[in-house]
Amino acid sequence: MRGPITSAASKPRSNDPYRVMLVDDSAVIRGLFTRFLEADPDVKIVASVGDGQRAIDTLKNNDVEIIVLDIEMPRMDGITALPELLKVDPKVQIVMASTLTARNAEISLKALSLGARDYLTKPSSTSEMTGAADFPSDLLSKVKAFGAQRRRKVGAAQPSDATARTAVPGKADATARSATARPGATRPAPATSAQFALRKPSGRKPEVIGIGSSTGGPQALFKVLADIPKTIRQPILVTQHMPPTFTTILAEHITKSSGWVCSEAKTGDVVAPGRIYLAPGGYHMTVKTEGTEKVIALNQEPPENFCRPAVDPMMRSLIKAYGRVLAVILTGMGHDGREGCRAVVEAGGDVIAQDEMTSVVWGMPGAVAQAGLCCEVLPVTDIGASVQRLARG
Repeated sequence: MRGPITSAASKPRSNDPYRVMLVDDSAVIRGLFTRFLEADPDVKIVASVGDGQRAIDTLKNNDVEIIVLDIEMPRMDGITALPELLKVDPKVQIVMASTLTARNAEISLKALSLGARDYLTKPSSTSEMTGAADFPSDLLSKVKAFGAQRRRKVGAAQPSDATARTAVPGKADATARSATARPGATRPAPATSAQFALRKPSGRKPEVIGIGSSTGGPQALFKVLADIPKTIRQPILVTQHMPPTFTTILAEHITKSSGWVCSEAKTGDVVAPGRIYLAPGGYHMTVKTEGTEKVIALNQEPPENFCRPAVDPMMRSLIKAYGRVLAVILTGMGHDGREGCRAVVEAGGDVIAQDEMTSVVWGMPGAVAQAGLCCEVLPVTDIGASVQRLARG
């Protein structure tokens, strides 16, 4: 246990850092996480425990806002502890942490369906963890984004200047506000004081559908894709920010949950109507024209918007290969997809974004909405029907 614990009945004041509990059976890992997180003055580790049962007991008696929860632990593992932690505090923000294996990818996706907000892939050794520049910044970005979201939901003050101090520029954009919006409406000002207006739908039938998502994306994808009728014949290409192995498992889950045939894309795949292609972790997914066919072309060019796969290169390639594109931007941190959607609109296509209320993080969809690129900004429950309508022209 580190430092004084805030009473569960108290409300954070301005300057109070986000309160984090670390749950991992390795004291070394917990120590490294503490070092990474407490380097930022907006974060404080208020509890550090070695198994799920101790985490539950600690949460009952202490005010914790974010939990970083390991999957594999003795006594009680993370997936068992997860629903019990949410029973104690339904508003606590839980990030699952695990090494990158097929089994852990499967468990992490299950955890998202049980109420975890996100997952984090740990390097396989402490030396890799300390030597990897991305891991500490990813951990910090997620903790701060979910801490900010938790406080907005309970009406509590953010740490002083928290919105100005971002772990990695562009990675965690969790300060915007939105409202469900339909064509012709101008919505109230978000926290940035910028208003967003909606464009009139083009009325032109798209040739392809491109979907981008990140934090909270898997559950949003399951819902949206299940709501799109199989009579829609445009191919659907999806870029979800995920590491390798996770995308393999995600493609299988999409097939099972939506009824669509979804496959992890491979270079040379001929894009067929009425199918879903998912960008594999570690690769940008693009499409090129070969004769009369559209063909998948994966590449490992530098990350864009800190991401690979990234949404922007996919959107650019769809415009070049097809012309008219229907773009859908779902929940996620940062602004990946904004410039790709700008190009979609300039080419005569349409853009739909998920609203803030149903987004885990309203970064990516908020960025395209605030840029004035959307014809609709909708709850996740309404997006499938909107795709159906626009896809039919």
